[in-house]
Amino acid sequence: MSTIPAFQSGLAGIQSGLEQLNKNAATIASKDAIDSGTNLTSALVSNLSAELQIKASAKVLETSFDTIGTIIDITA
Repeated sequence: MSTIPAFQSGLAGIQSGLEQLNKNAATIASKDAIDSGTNLTSALVSNLSAELQIKASAKVLETSFDTIGTIIDITA
């Protein structure tokens, strides 16, 4: 059974976004980053970008599921 490329793409996008969020959260929570005066703005902005990536990828998954449902309804 083959997998649907849109599904794979959506899932990969969500995973990538979550990894970026985890990385940024570690940067923001790091005591060293705060003490050294590291610019946390870039991590916060990156969080917003990762959030948008996750939302867009979830929409891809939703559309993929809707399309499969429509195909099943047509063939049934």
